[in-house]
Amino acid sequence: MRIIFMGTPQFAVPSLEILVQHGYQVVAVVTSTDSYGGRGGKTLIESPVKKYAVSQNIPVLQPTNLKSPAFVETLKSYHADLQIVVAFRMLPEVVWNMPPLGTYNLHGSLLPKYRGAAPINHAIIQGESTTGVTSFKLKHEIDTGDILIRKSIDIKEDDNAGSLHDKMMAMGANVILDTVKMLESGNVHYIAQNDDEATPAPKIFHETCKINFDQPVKKVYDFIRGLSPYPAAWCYADGKEMKVLKSNFELSMDDANQSGYIISDQKKMLKVKCQDGFIQFITIKPEGKKVMEIHEFLNGHKVFEIS
Repeated sequence: MRIIFMGTPQFAVPSLEILVQHGYQVVAVVTSTDSYGGRGGKTLIESPVKKYAVSQNIPVLQPTNLKSPAFVETLKSYHADLQIVVAFRMLPEVVWNMPPLGTYNLHGSLLPKYRGAAPINHAIIQGESTTGVTSFKLKHEIDTGDILIRKSIDIKEDDNAGSLHDKMMAMGANVILDTVKMLESGNVHYIAQNDDEATPAPKIFHETCKINFDQPVKKVYDFIRGLSPYPAAWCYADGKEMKVLKSNFELSMDDANQSGYIISDQKKMLKVKCQDGFIQFITIKPEGKKVMEIHEFLNGHKVFEIS
């Protein structure tokens, strides 16, 4: 089979790599355009998928417009039987409907749960104990296509979005390999998604990452780890933004103080009252400063108000 692979971030690299390692003919890779970043915006940044493709001498396409006639004609010229998509942007029908065997996507949830741009984050934020990865055939409505393979993974109590991402990245690669093998064999069994069971996982924005302490403490804890290490939950500490990357929590029957009340020895410990307990800050990133442990921060600062 002739395969075109579409993806951009590190999450997609193992899926591409496993196809190459198993001898599949990846005839081209489609990824994001290069950009400038780093200090002073002078460093050319190439996507992880592009870097791997170049290392394997696989042709790389970086269209700015997926609907442009020039790109569509170039894509057709590769005569792909199949397209595999892992962590790439939304495709127009002229692209996903092109190959004879169709286009298949890897999604970071057990579809139809957590359809959308941030499934790993939202699964943790909602306190799920299990999530997984799903391969499915693309169609018009996003994340709604018929399923080929679903594979589950436990979410540990101390997992955050970063640790779960890495475990699912490796699992996803094996699901992609099994998906391609299934399509190659012709022994394909689809599972239709039940829209009534669907839950959303919308894109996350900075303003929606602000911590609300006036809720159950376990919910605050899940919110913090579901956004760690990126984009990171945050609050105001004495009027300045502070990101909270790691925390612990304790249940408490203390009803004397309102949510947001702080307890601190101003040396090693800082915890904030929630509805039914306290969230304890462990690793933080104060505004304009590096990531540090709370005792490092308190060594040079006192905190009087968290909001």
